[in-house]
Amino acid sequence: MTWRAAVLTLFPEMFPGPLGLSLAGKALADGLWSLETTDIRDFATGKHRSVDDTPAGGGAGMVMRADIAAAAVDAARVAAPEGTPTLYLSPRGTPLTQERVQNLAEGPGVILLCGRFEGVDQRVLDARDIEEVSIGDYVLSGGDLAALVLMDACVRLLPGVVGNEGTHSEESFASGLLEYPHFTRPREWEGRPIPDVLLSGDHEKIAKWRREQAEALTKARRPDLWEKHRKD
Repeated sequence: MTWRAAVLTLFPEMFPGPLGLSLAGKALADGLWSLETTDIRDFATGKHRSVDDTPAGGGAGMVMRADIAAAAVDAARVAAPEGTPTLYLSPRGTPLTQERVQNLAEGPGVILLCGRFEGVDQRVLDARDIEEVSIGDYVLSGGDLAALVLMDACVRLLPGVVGNEGTHSEESFASGLLEYPHFTRPREWEGRPIPDVLLSGDHEKIAKWRREQAEALTKARRPDLWEKHRKD
């Protein structure tokens, strides 16, 4: 079964965007995954195709209406394979991890609801059991860029997308650590040489050096990951 992404957005022209290029773009053209975008405004009923309204209780900005968002979600679910999760990209959502990305990539695909304005009426999230997912502790103008990030993370894990799929096993987070540094030619650049151990040909020593580097980087930059790795 082809992995399928269905994106519900007010800006369908933003897709596939960068996912139409490089390995993801080639995989899309080759049918290794599919992308369907739906304009949420298609489900608006008024003359002006308005999808938002003022927030109950007052406050700045506008909120996407529950009835319109729900209609878009319902239509996407009818066309999606059974078991496809519906995710709402939101800074208050559960942080997206490599483990979750792997699980999503192993499934049938995703339905991604991209909010705008101040967000989406909470009632549609509750009524349709939509999971909120965050790509980081910052706020974007909408969920579209976050959707692209999530899809890219998933697509690159699909069979046949990356030439050497063994590279996934050494990437950041694969073993609970950040990835070790990489070097290539020239042997010396601006007075900075490649570490001798990487040119030694001793694979055991190279593996040990890379492990030590990964541990040091994780400990320094992501103490949260390091603590979790130690406990595991």
